[in-house]
Amino acid sequence: MRSSKPLEGDKRMSASKKYINRDLSWTEFNRRVLEEAEDPGTPLLERFQFLSIVSSNLDEFMSVRVAGLQDQLKAGFNKADFTGYTPHGLIKRLDKRTDRLVRHQYKTYRDLMRSLSKEGVVLAGWSDLNEEQQEALTEYFQEIVFPVLTPMAVDVSRPFPLLHSKELYLAVVLRPDAPGGERQTEGKSFCAIVQVPSILSRTIAVPGRRNSRKQSYVRLEELIKEQIGQLFSGYGTEAVHAFRVTRNSDLALNEEAAEDLLQEIEKELRRRRRGFPVRLEIEKGMHPHALELLLDELELAEDDISEIDGPLDLTFASRFANSLQGMDHLRFPAIEPVYPVEFEEADDMMSVLRERDVLVYHPYESFEAVNDFICEAAEDPEVLAIKMTLYRVSVNSVLVQALAKAAESGKQVTVVVEIKARFDEERNIAWARQLEKAGCHVVYGLVGLKTHAKITLVVRREAGSLRRYVHVGTGNYNENTAKLYTDAGLFTCHPDIGADASALFNEMTGYSTPHDWRAFAVAPTGLKPKLFDLIDRQIGFAKAGKPARILAKMNSLSNQSMIDKLYEASQAGVRIELIVRGVCCLRPGVPGLSENVRIVSIVDRFLEHARILAVSGGDEEEVYISSADWMTRNLSRRVELLCPVYDRGLRQMLLNLLEMNLKDNVKARELLPTGGYARVTNAHAPLRSQFYANDIPLWKTVAVAQEEIEDH
Repeated sequence: MRSSKPLEGDKRMSASKKYINRDLSWTEFNRRVLEEAEDPGTPLLERFQFLSIVSSNLDEFMSVRVAGLQDQLKAGFNKADFTGYTPHGLIKRLDKRTDRLVRHQYKTYRDLMRSLSKEGVVLAGWSDLNEEQQEALTEYFQEIVFPVLTPMAVDVSRPFPLLHSKELYLAVVLRPDAPGGERQTEGKSFCAIVQVPSILSRTIAVPGRRNSRKQSYVRLEELIKEQIGQLFSGYGTEAVHAFRVTRNSDLALNEEAAEDLLQEIEKELRRRRRGFPVRLEIEKGMHPHALELLLDELELAEDDISEIDGPLDLTFASRFANSLQGMDHLRFPAIEPVYPVEFEEADDMMSVLRERDVLVYHPYESFEAVNDFICEAAEDPEVLAIKMTLYRVSVNSVLVQALAKAAESGKQVTVVVEIKARFDEERNIAWARQLEKAGCHVVYGLVGLKTHAKITLVVRREAGSLRRYVHVGTGNYNENTAKLYTDAGLFTCHPDIGADASALFNEMTGYSTPHDWRAFAVAPTGLKPKLFDLIDRQIGFAKAGKPARILAKMNSLSNQSMIDKLYEASQAGVRIELIVRGVCCLRPGVPGLSENVRIVSIVDRFLEHARILAVSGGDEEEVYISSADWMTRNLSRRVELLCPVYDRGLRQMLLNLLEMNLKDNVKARELLPTGGYARVTNAHAPLRSQFYANDIPLWKTVAVAQEEIEDH
């Protein structure tokens, strides 16, 4: 229950009462993801997917955020951030929260495995197998596994090996066998390291028992443990335990001093493999001799150890669940994205856009429309130039192939490839080289800034003049993630948007001075001022006694000045409703500060990824789509884009979508003044914004969506 007693004045309020710490907010988000794995209403195999996401999220968090805090401590920096936390104090809080999260995660894993066993699938131990099954797996080990294993002894002549981040290893403690095969009971112990090969499947199907309805699997590391003696003839095995190291994975680039940014990033990627360790995960009961060796060689303390009661690295659970055949009843019903009806019957997409703008919303509407837009432009003899930004691209990208084809046919093709996209650097470098080889003009963005804007410009010759066609999106040009993420994309040939698109590419590729934007707001210089201007206008409406509202959807909200501006708007009487999926540092519902702010987070089948802003109070509502979250890095250290939606019908579609998110009472959680989250519950009929009205997707019909909103 919210306190009715106002807090002290804004200026005297402590930082911890005004703001929620970013990293602590992140732990709350990962907890919400884990709740989806715990939810019995989520199909069983989908619960394994959420369980894996928790692990991959935690890996990235440890290797970037926690590693950064440890860097600060090593440098002697211990100043409190704007939320009131010092690095030392924050690490202590994070350790407790992540330990608790991991314990809950493994309890959930055991619960899920019990449920899966009832469906006839088990992960068996070696002792659970009969002699025939053990013989079959031994043969598999000798033929498939043994040839790719490399035992690495650790002694005076053989130094401790380089352990790659987030790879699974076995620590083996050995004793020499006595002559005649007798095992020594006394004497020196030896240690060796064996990497569990990630190139092989982590789970191995076991030949079935006769008359058995169960399908058994064995984890690869368990098979290697049982056969470990084949790697160390003449030695007895005293203990074998799995472990895993997480290293600092952030890149430390000096872009201004780099003569070749591509080479500099490749050098940093090699350095990443040797980043300092930030976490050591070990199996429960690890041999003390092996543990002492690891701590000594990795220069870690006992506080850096995470002892796990279960298999390390639960990211394998999603691959395991995906591999199971004939179990579609344990998955979400398949959804086939529909092709945008505006383009479906048209001979060409450009003719449609000359008549009207088109908005698509993935994954309900197919990403094929984006692919077709680029492919059509690549083949159109009247198209003179194609310009595009690429941040994260799929492995077999149709778009990259189309751009290469366009360049080879003589078109001017310019691609701004962001080779600093975290953990996609190597893939993007490969794409950049492929595009350059095809004749594209490849640019790596601006020094010191990541290019995060998602935009394509097509310049076409028509009736003696040129017309610009533009696609602006909230998500990456990636056909794979477009099936999993909710994102909006706008197709238009509006002249103001076209002129701004040309100016934006000129800034990114040349020495053009900042542009007097007609439609866009562009970070790092113009986006935050534009947002402030929009908020100030709502403040003015509220102070004049007019209705004023800010409605926005984003992934994260952590920039202090943006939060303070929203606090100012709340205190002026502006109604603020935010849909923030992940990190949120704004503390809503605080009397005298933010009582007019409501924040919800939706975690469901699809990753809520769209960035949409709507402001009202004038003659009609203004609606924008954007590539940017309201974080410091997006507003001041990246090239980001805010684009208006001019078509009234399309604006209403986006408003309906946001209203549906706010009415969600199945998968939505509301952020409380305490910083915790509570599920949204009310007396209305259940409304799940991703699957409302008998699993009819939200985007199918705006009319039905509006009726649903009015009913609630």
